[in-house]
Amino acid sequence: NGIAVGMATNIPPHNPTEIVDATLALIADPDITLEALMQIVPGPDFPTAGIILGRSGIRNAFETGRGSITIRARATIEQIRKDRDAIIISEIPYQVNKSVLLERIAELVRAKDIEGIADLRDESDREGMRIVVELKRDATGEVVLNQLYRFTNLQTSFGINMLALDKGRPRQVGLKDALNCFVEFREEVILRRARFELNKARDRAHLLVGLATAVANIDEVIRIIRASPDAATARTALMDRDWPAEDVAPLLALIDDVGNTIKPDNTMRLTEAQARGILELRLARLTGLEREKIQAELTEVATRIGELLDIIGSRLRRLEVMRDELLAARAKIASPRRSTIEDLETDQDDESLIEPGQMVVTLTRDGFIKRTSLETFRAQNRGGRGRSATSTRGDDVVTRSFNAHTHQFVLFFSSGGKAFREKVWRLPEATTTAKGRALINLLPELGTDEITAVLPLPQDESLWENLHLVFATASGGVRRNKLADFRNVRAAGLIAMKLDEGDRLIGVATCRDGDDVFLATKAGRCIRFQITDDNLRVFSGRDSAGVRGIKLAKDDEVISLSVLRHVEATPDERAAYLKYTAAQRRSGEDETVEAPAETEESVAEIALSEARIKELSEGEEILLTVTNAGFGKRSSAYEYRVTGRGGQGIANITLSAKRNGTAVAASFQVREGDDVMLVTDGGRLIRVPVDQVRITGRSVMGVTLFRLDDDEHVTSVFPVLEQEQEAEAEDV
Repeated sequence: NGIAVGMATNIPPHNPTEIVDATLALIADPDITLEALMQIVPGPDFPTAGIILGRSGIRNAFETGRGSITIRARATIEQIRKDRDAIIISEIPYQVNKSVLLERIAELVRAKDIEGIADLRDESDREGMRIVVELKRDATGEVVLNQLYRFTNLQTSFGINMLALDKGRPRQVGLKDALNCFVEFREEVILRRARFELNKARDRAHLLVGLATAVANIDEVIRIIRASPDAATARTALMDRDWPAEDVAPLLALIDDVGNTIKPDNTMRLTEAQARGILELRLARLTGLEREKIQAELTEVATRIGELLDIIGSRLRRLEVMRDELLAARAKIASPRRSTIEDLETDQDDESLIEPGQMVVTLTRDGFIKRTSLETFRAQNRGGRGRSATSTRGDDVVTRSFNAHTHQFVLFFSSGGKAFREKVWRLPEATTTAKGRALINLLPELGTDEITAVLPLPQDESLWENLHLVFATASGGVRRNKLADFRNVRAAGLIAMKLDEGDRLIGVATCRDGDDVFLATKAGRCIRFQITDDNLRVFSGRDSAGVRGIKLAKDDEVISLSVLRHVEATPDERAAYLKYTAAQRRSGEDETVEAPAETEESVAEIALSEARIKELSEGEEILLTVTNAGFGKRSSAYEYRVTGRGGQGIANITLSAKRNGTAVAASFQVREGDDVMLVTDGGRLIRVPVDQVRITGRSVMGVTLFRLDDDEHVTSVFPVLEQEQEAEAEDV
């Protein structure tokens, strides 16, 4: 790495064997893909080893020259004593100082930012690194280790910036670009080296030609030297004489020597360099053996000149030389990869730092949300009326609550038709009496919309494939989508349903093929139809307004959506069962469900077997309907026949302005033992056990649930959290 004026580079170390192999592959196939190169060079290789998490950062760096990778220490959880585990760290990330790392861990333990660590010691020696983080007896090793990854340099990031000077200009290079630049550089080196060696070989060959000529004419050479008064005269005399060229002519052609020219009479003259070499010749080289050595060396040099000329004139030959040199280098520097790469992206989102467990999630009317540990919830509610679970500061009140695992996804749907998704652990944790946090702070894109549905999704995402979502709007529209369509929801949310101007989303529920949709309207109408491909097909997109679910009268609107279990029963069977259960209630034998004798015509017009009654009883669901005047009634779902989609529906409750109100406030499923909370526009609320609400027929007025003041109306009705009732039961 390095920093210059206005430029910086940070290139991680790589495995030399892999780089050589990748270069060889590029030489063999210049069109090789990046994917093929990454099969050879999967990523950087650090001398301190460690684990590289994920491949996306490597891919970005190799493709664009910029990227970020995460390096994690190699650590295992081992049992060091019978009742004690420890985290053993054997490798740390690149450029992390071990002493500083140990000080940081100790500092976090002292500050109690990381709990669960009993002891910390360094047992490293010449054989390798070994840092021991001893855990407390009640500590969870995986959680402590993830906290160490999060808060210390046991996990670091390396920003790759492959900025290089290419032909004097800075350029961002990827893996293939860098290898191509290296191949070009090595080719230029080989070419320059060949030219340099060629010049040296030719100079040597030129000198050897002169020596060979002198040896072949040694007597004449000796005569000229003896007759010359000095070396300069001898040199001139040697150069001015024509020498026979029969013996050296083939060699001159072989070495392509332009310094000597053979004349027509088959003679040549020596150059100054050759004459000087002859004068410096030792007498020992005049022997027959030395003469042969001169000839052999001249032949060898001539062969080398031919090879160098081939290298200079052929790129393929230069690449062969490069390949041979790379193979020789690999044999010398070969080393195994130290860093391992795991197909795990490090986008922990702190999830692995969170202890898994069941939470109670609550959402208030004023838009505040929180999560509370189920165990904390139960513990804080013992000894009291359980009121704290549904009470908040001021006049706010909890309107939705459900149980969910910390690692579950929750889908939020707004009245404006948008969908948002969050993990439960990301929701603010608070006590049962705390207000929580404004949902708008978690979901800024929510704006002024209200949350109309909150759906905890199965933790096992493989179950999502068999689930659908059914949407309902105030204008009576419905639509069905696969739950998998909402697998990837952006942080800013996404459009879940296209709404007409003035319309709003009033409910979303999970469903399966064959279930029934139940829509209830403000004016006391309702409709029930089965979910089938013919009746309500699965829409492939989210930009549709859906189809008509119920035909509304003027000024009417849908106020609730429920998904009911579909039970195949004929009208006669439903009527017989309803008469039978009504008779049971009248006789005070609600807890025993026995089939009437076949002669008891007063029970039903047709006889139902005991098995059929039991089957219908197990499939029965109860619907609670509450009016804006505080009246309510419970009715069996068998009271509502299954019809086709898009009709005007049937009566859900009889409304009277003088008695039970002018509009329906809510209509939804309840179970035996449930409590419901009624909230008024006057800020009052009352909790009502549903068992106190009589089960009646469908189109009745109901009974008083909440005595209201003049001009006061029920604005919302919601079920009370089940755990609150459990807490009260424990007090009894």
